[in-house]
Amino acid sequence: MSAATATAPAADARIPLRGHLRHTGALIRRNLLWIKQDPESMFDALLMPVIFTLLFVYVFGGSIGQALGGGQHGYVQYVIPGMIAMMSMSLSQGVGTGFSQDFNSGVMDRFRSLPIGRGSVLFAKIAVELARMLFATTVLMIVAVLVGFDIHHWGGLFATVGLSAVFASSIMWVFLTLGVVLKNAQSVQAMGFLVLFPLQFGSSIFAPTKTMPGWLKAFTDYNPLSTLADAARGLMVGGPVAHDLWVTLGWSVAITAVAAPYAIHKFRTKS
Repeated sequence: MSAATATAPAADARIPLRGHLRHTGALIRRNLLWIKQDPESMFDALLMPVIFTLLFVYVFGGSIGQALGGGQHGYVQYVIPGMIAMMSMSLSQGVGTGFSQDFNSGVMDRFRSLPIGRGSVLFAKIAVELARMLFATTVLMIVAVLVGFDIHHWGGLFATVGLSAVFASSIMWVFLTLGVVLKNAQSVQAMGFLVLFPLQFGSSIFAPTKTMPGWLKAFTDYNPLSTLADAARGLMVGGPVAHDLWVTLGWSVAITAVAAPYAIHKFRTKS
């Protein structure tokens, strides 16, 4: 362990809250400038909502919509709130891969040699990824309106975006941890796929869960993406909200409480 790493907790303790906020703001600006210099890094936030919306609406919308009793238009009303939930999970992976790349390129070694709050580096990463998620959600809603989605409750839409941001920020702590402990960005991406794939497709995002086998339905009932998607539907289209809202918030608090301290600890002590 290097001397700079060993003295990191003590250095953090000497930095006042205003200093942490100033450091976080400077690092956010640094990350945004990096995106400006590398606009290709925004392609996933731009193209993912377009491709997934068109794919699921026009490939599966007819058959699943017929089963729902509303045809393709009915499926659009069902799947778009779920897509917002999916965006919050899919784009969260980027914070881990980017963090790993910064380690391997030596950027993090430079940050950890500076007299800045170590937590500021992680909070800045999360803030920028949340901005990318909001951009992707805006693109998603534009495409959604073009394919026939009806925004019944504008307040519900903004509440859904806020709830998705809260959940996404909790998941980002998990991927930040992976970005620290795994050796490279490819490993983070592979591990992220293994986590994301069953959570996304074993949920109510794309189709109702009542026809699923009992063992799978039991999994979806406890899957936070199901409760997030169902809460989003209740807020945006109408229906029950309270139970799914509180369960999603509970998951977000629990994940953050476990993952955030561990991610900060691993970042401070990584040799």
